[in-house]
Amino acid sequence: MADEQTEAPDNTAVRTALWRAMHVQVDPPPHVLEDEIGLQLAAPGDDWRRRPDMDPRTTSAFRAAMVARSRFIEDLIAEQADQSVTQYVILGAGLDTFAQRRPEVASLLRVFEVDQPGPQAWKRHRLVELGYGIPDWLHLVPVDFEASEDWLKQLAAAGFDSSRPAVIVSTGVSMYLTKDATAATLRQIAGLAPGSTLAMTFLLPTELLDDADRPGLRASKEGAQASGTPFISFYTPPEMLELAREAGFKDARHLSGASLAHRYFADRTDGLRPSSGEDILLATT
Repeated sequence: MADEQTEAPDNTAVRTALWRAMHVQVDPPPHVLEDEIGLQLAAPGDDWRRRPDMDPRTTSAFRAAMVARSRFIEDLIAEQADQSVTQYVILGAGLDTFAQRRPEVASLLRVFEVDQPGPQAWKRHRLVELGYGIPDWLHLVPVDFEASEDWLKQLAAAGFDSSRPAVIVSTGVSMYLTKDATAATLRQIAGLAPGSTLAMTFLLPTELLDDADRPGLRASKEGAQASGTPFISFYTPPEMLELAREAGFKDARHLSGASLAHRYFADRTDGLRPSSGEDILLATT
C-alpha cells in the first residue's frame, strides 16, 4: 500500500540469506540447498563476499548450519503437503524464499509469512520490483510484535483457518524472546487444530556446544548485542521439551544439530559440516 513505511530487514536476516547464497557460490556440489534469491532481495552490493562475516574459511560451519536447517524445514513442508496439510505459517519470515524457489510445492499451500510491518512492506516491494510478484496463495502478514499485536488475530484476518491443520515454523527467533514470551507462543500454537506441526529452533547454552564452536557463539552474541538485538534466551533440550509439553502439545521431539549434520552432510568429502549450538523442537498438536 502506498502509505506503508518500508524498513530494510535486520542484519541477521540479511546474513542468513547471504550465507545461503555463499553455499551455492563457494561450496562444491551437491548443494544441500540452492538459494540465491535471498541475495537478489538483499542486494548487498558487489563487495558483499568480502564482508568479515562472509569469510568462507571462518564462517563455513555457520553457513552449513543455516542451509541444514532450511533444508530440513523444506523437507518437512513437502512431507506435510503430501499428507494434505494446506497451510504453512512462517513466524519471523525475514528473507525466506521458499515461495519463490519451490512454487511447485508452495502453490499447493496457503503460505503466510509473518513479520514486522516495516520489513514486510520492504519485502513486498522487492518481490514486485524483481518480478516475482505476490501470488494469491502467498500472504505477507504484518504484525507489530513490539506493540504486542496478536499474531494469531492478524493471521486469521489474512485468511488463516484455525480449524484446519497447519505447519508453523519459527527459525532464528527464540533467542531474541524472553522465555515467558516463547512459552506464550507455544501455548497459542498448541491450541491450533489437531494434526498441526511446529518446528522451532533454539540456541543451546554455551556449555553444551562443541569446544570448537564456542568462540563463534561468543562472537555472534557480541554482534547481536552491538546491533541492538541481544540474545536473551538459551535452552537445554529437556527444558525446551518441558515447555512444549506444558504448553499442551500432544507430542514433542528434540532434533539435534548433529542429526541434521548426519542427514545432509555425512557423505561430503570437502569437510563441510554444520556448527553445533542450534537445535530444533518438533512438536505436534
